[in-house]
Amino acid sequence: MAGELTEVTVREDDEFAAFVEQSGSRLCETAFWLCRDWGLAQDLTQTTFIKVYLSWRRIKHDDPYPYCKQVLLRTYLDHKRLKSSAEVQTDMVPDRPAAADAAELRITLLDALGHLSPRDRAIIVLRYWEDHSVQSVAELLDLSPGVVKTQSMRALAILRVLLGEDEAVPAPPV
Repeated sequence: MAGELTEVTVREDDEFAAFVEQSGSRLCETAFWLCRDWGLAQDLTQTTFIKVYLSWRRIKHDDPYPYCKQVLLRTYLDHKRLKSSAEVQTDMVPDRPAAADAAELRITLLDALGHLSPRDRAIIVLRYWEDHSVQSVAELLDLSPGVVKTQSMRALAILRVLLGEDEAVPAPPV
């Protein structure tokens, strides 16, 4: 009996190791787009795999990648919530820099994503980087589809402004 249990455990560990090998880089890339820091992305991915390993016996029969991605998203959002308590409030808002030419105003998508809230960033990455449907994003983040649509519309508007796309939009003809 003990030998059989050990054999099952070794086989499950091998299956988990194969899953990590297959999906690790894809999951870490998603984590990077969420947090914009490779070190933190690796930490989030590692924490995700630890949590998934603890549930491996229960989830291995289904497709484990969607479950793993959901764990990553929740780990990321939990991390951001924990960090928000360490923020320091100030009474003074810094002045905005003077307007420069259009080339200087353009920032990278990665920097622009940093201006979004963690949940909005997760919605944008899932919808437009990973090409998920509204319904699947809603399920992954435990939101209603209406919230996903509204938040993605608002987040895209913010990104457009940050990237300078709304500055040269001509007025519609009369």
